[in-house]
Amino acid sequence: MRELTEQEKVRREKKENLVKMGIDPFGTRFDKTSYSKLIKEKYQDIPHDDFENISDTYNIAGRIMFIRKMGKASFFTIQDKMGSIQIYISINDVGTDNYNLFKTADIGDIVGVLGKVMKTNTGEVTLKCLKYTHLVKALRPLPEKFHGLTDIEERYRRRYVDLIMNEQAKKVAFERPKIIRCIQNFMDEQGFIEVETPVLNTFLSGASARPFITHHNTQDIDMYLRIALEIPLKKLLVGGLEAVYEIGRVFRNEGMDPKHNPEFTLMEAYLAYSDLEKMMDLTEKMFQTIAKKVYNKTIFNWCGHQIDLSGKWKRLSMTDAIKEKTGIDFKKQMTVDEALQLAKEHNITVLEHQKNVGHIINLFFEKYVEETLIEPTFLYGHPIEISPLTKKNKQDPRFVDRFELFIGGKEFANAYTELNDPIDQLQRFEEQLKERALGNNEANDIDTDFIEALEYGMPPAGGIGYGIDRLCMLFTEQDSIRDVILFPTMKPLD
Repeated sequence: MRELTEQEKVRREKKENLVKMGIDPFGTRFDKTSYSKLIKEKYQDIPHDDFENISDTYNIAGRIMFIRKMGKASFFTIQDKMGSIQIYISINDVGTDNYNLFKTADIGDIVGVLGKVMKTNTGEVTLKCLKYTHLVKALRPLPEKFHGLTDIEERYRRRYVDLIMNEQAKKVAFERPKIIRCIQNFMDEQGFIEVETPVLNTFLSGASARPFITHHNTQDIDMYLRIALEIPLKKLLVGGLEAVYEIGRVFRNEGMDPKHNPEFTLMEAYLAYSDLEKMMDLTEKMFQTIAKKVYNKTIFNWCGHQIDLSGKWKRLSMTDAIKEKTGIDFKKQMTVDEALQLAKEHNITVLEHQKNVGHIINLFFEKYVEETLIEPTFLYGHPIEISPLTKKNKQDPRFVDRFELFIGGKEFANAYTELNDPIDQLQRFEEQLKERALGNNEANDIDTDFIEALEYGMPPAGGIGYGIDRLCMLFTEQDSIRDVILFPTMKPLD
């Protein structure tokens, strides 16, 4: 067991003293009537002298963040979910016992205040405490005020302390659900219905990713935590729901960096009788709706770039983008050997399962193009080899009707004109198994139930998946995914 610091020992002694006084150190119900920000906004513009005629009182509760004790009268600041407000407390207003109780308080304690609104000579809206209520004794001291949690790993590991000390962290925590609620309202207005699909699956499909594997004891079978939402949502199109979406957690057993977390929030949406073009229009409109309704602006500063979400977004084919950067035209027919030679000349490593023209095209894109797509760009025309769930392009079946949305050099969405031919889909799955045999541990399984569903007939459809965490990073202007996930995945302390 760890050794307590001197401050922690003193705080535990104070806790015991509260018990002796008949006060619960960890509190009971306290009915709030307002919040710090609302009170300050309501009274901020009222002149100091007018407060003689104001007798408004409020019950507020929060954490003590500052104390200045001065004999028979003191000031302290409490912080609630909307901000902080100054409290003036005097022995003449609260009585000797109540004032002495306050004097035992420490920074970090949670208290309740019944106070009358006033304004100090310096113009600060303040509550004059009429009754002081101890609620919770903090047994650990908060970090030093002006430094907070300076260790980034500690900020994410002890998010609860980060939220206390870091106003920006709290701001992001409140903005994220507003963004998600805006998305839900937008999708509902477009005629979509929100559904829920299984997290545990017996097949690995819907994306190219390594899974987390768990075990179902009763059935004695291994199961995957879902890597995508796609397959069950497309089955719902077969069932006639026509326009469906889900916002849910997915799990990919992969590396971590400022843009990736092993568990993250994905939204996928599928619209019957639609296609890739409609998915582009839907995406532009959704991002611009969030910008307008949640932030009332269209320009955001993200990862060192100024991103303008207004207007029509750029549309660019993958092969044209590569040709622009390298001079190589992958639209031309070429053999695998020719493509491998080009990769060798450009110092691109090609793994065994990537030894086909489609994968090599994608490797060129990742090396020369991806990070250059700063303004919102729909990149379309992906090779068939890297798109097992997408309909072939009618003009050139080497490619598929798919786009990825890139902003600030990072992928934000992935959309298809959905493959609804069960015979073609089965062949694509079989090709995935061949890749797995060559070492691609992200290849899909053959989902026989999905093939059966397609055999009943799925309408022509457009589908799209959005990384909600990355979307929140853009709108909250945060550079790390860990700043928009309240509890990011962390390696345990030794």
